[in-house]
Amino acid sequence: MHQVVLRRLPLAVAIGAALALSACGGSDHHDDAAADVAIVIPAAPADQGAADTAPVPAVLAFVDTAATNQRGDARYATLATNAGVRVLGGMLAIWKPVTELVDAGQTAPAVDGFPAVAASTWTGVPNDGTNGGTIINAAVHNANIDYVVKATASRTSEQALLAYLDDRRGKGYSVTGGMGPLTDAWRSASRATTTINDMPADATKVKYEDGGNNNGVGGAANAEFGKVVDLVNAMGGNGSTEPAKRFYKYARPYRWSSAVQVVPQLEPAKSTTPNTDGGFTSGHSAEAVRNAVAMAYVLPERYQELVGRGLELGESRILAGMHSPLDVISGRVQAQAVAAANLIAAGATTRAAAREQAQTTLMKLTGTTASTFPSYAISGTPANDRFADYATSKANYLRRMTFGLPLIGSTTAPAVVPKGAEVLLETRLPYLTDAQRRVVLKTTAIGSGYPVLDDAEGWGRLNLFAAAEGYAVITGNVVLNMDASKGGFNAADRWRNDITGSGKLVKQGSGALKLGGKNAWTGGTQVDAGSLEALSTTAFGTGDVYVAGGGTVISNAPATLVVGGKYTQLTGATLELRLGAAQGGRMSVTGAATIGGGTLRIKFQDGVKPAVGDTLTVISAASLKGKFETITVDGFTVTPTYTDTGLQLRLGS
Repeated sequence: MHQVVLRRLPLAVAIGAALALSACGGSDHHDDAAADVAIVIPAAPADQGAADTAPVPAVLAFVDTAATNQRGDARYATLATNAGVRVLGGMLAIWKPVTELVDAGQTAPAVDGFPAVAASTWTGVPNDGTNGGTIINAAVHNANIDYVVKATASRTSEQALLAYLDDRRGKGYSVTGGMGPLTDAWRSASRATTTINDMPADATKVKYEDGGNNNGVGGAANAEFGKVVDLVNAMGGNGSTEPAKRFYKYARPYRWSSAVQVVPQLEPAKSTTPNTDGGFTSGHSAEAVRNAVAMAYVLPERYQELVGRGLELGESRILAGMHSPLDVISGRVQAQAVAAANLIAAGATTRAAAREQAQTTLMKLTGTTASTFPSYAISGTPANDRFADYATSKANYLRRMTFGLPLIGSTTAPAVVPKGAEVLLETRLPYLTDAQRRVVLKTTAIGSGYPVLDDAEGWGRLNLFAAAEGYAVITGNVVLNMDASKGGFNAADRWRNDITGSGKLVKQGSGALKLGGKNAWTGGTQVDAGSLEALSTTAFGTGDVYVAGGGTVISNAPATLVVGGKYTQLTGATLELRLGAAQGGRMSVTGAATIGGGTLRIKFQDGVKPAVGDTLTVISAASLKGKFETITVDGFTVTPTYTDTGLQLRLGS
């Protein structure tokens, strides 16, 4: 093997590249003409400055005042006095409830800038001429009720059955249906039970109650899973929707329109006391989302599927005819705030113990290990896991955030992130700092202008499904440090958001990160350690890619991976190309490719079977300088041919 020659050059390092190319078959190929050829190593992508931040809004924080949301406060709760009412204050732009405090004989004073709207007695019958309130935005209100009319008129028998089950069963038990291959194991470990498993023939006349135990058995009585059950149960703290129901006094959809078709088997479940039965906000929806968030916290391997199941249960309330989109949307908003407050209140030690217990017990029950459990958790198919199709689940989640209601506000307001919301991503993105998780929540939030969702803290616009995929915008230097020794997502993760921005991504630590979005950030990519894998042709944005001595870049793209700027690889680094059909896995560099040494490893995607004698063009570039120290090809020896604009490999036996 030729000696590597190092020379000092102004502002650069010159590296001699007379390099031996070893093959899997054990033979070496030498290119003596390349000996002692000096190349100039380009600088790493330019520093883009401080990373983005998401400051805590300067408003009263839900997580600091959650205890004010008490069921017993339902009659006299106001925006000024009750956190659960305040977070849904956007409803006042659509519907204004009556303002008199009938029992006190006076209106409530404004506090901290909140309007003087207070609770009162209420018949629950819309527009009854006395105390039914006033429609402020008829377009949104009409769209809200019309949505239910159309949804209930076109629901399928499968949707009707799910709507019935989601109504009558314990909400925690229902949410476990989002666990796919882990459903049976979770229910076994938690000892959760239900007595509602179908729609009884006489359900049109009989109101059935669930005799099960909902979330299961907690505490010391369940040594292997009690901490998990306790954490899920804790999500109900300060979570009552009664104060909001009594304050907003917005009727259920079937009281607004006789065209709403309640599932016949749920007729016995309809309240006969409208004055205590407001539709806004949906208690079922809120409870489902609270449970889903807690379950996703301890089981982040099913994070998106579980938060998606929470929103699906909300849609079941619409399909049942029992609630409107505004009712369900508000349930999600309030529930996310309540769940964050309760997770914080539980404390880091309790949260960590529940997460550890969930993983350990479920691995034992499924016969998996720390390395195989994540893939097992998502091993279902659309035939047996209705959340298995990623594109469908993503679209459903986004649709259920707004249900297509008309925009009523500015569509360009910047997203803000509530105090404490970063805890919701603590186990899903454990390698990020709290500050980074806040930025993820900010960059993945939905746009502004939707009814009820523009609360001052930012709870309404949080898109937890998208946030589980990491950043959507990179600003400044975004440094990721993944420690594979910690296991789980610290060892391996995948982001599928379409990432934009002018920032620079720096991958550090021993873990492996995959990028699968249609990415367009411009500041470049630097891989110092561990691996960064491209699952799409534009995975690395449009800037330079710089692979330092401890880093590995992998191309596993379905077509040619495009590096939008320069590609630079230092000695000790690795480039792995997983070649497939349609030029899959090959690399095209828009700028200059500079190889200062290191390894080129060629593997083949499933179904690709090259033959001895084949010549593969693996790299093309505007210009190519330097050589790899080592080239390996699975199953073959290799003869490389370097040109000024690329690299070809001829396969030998």
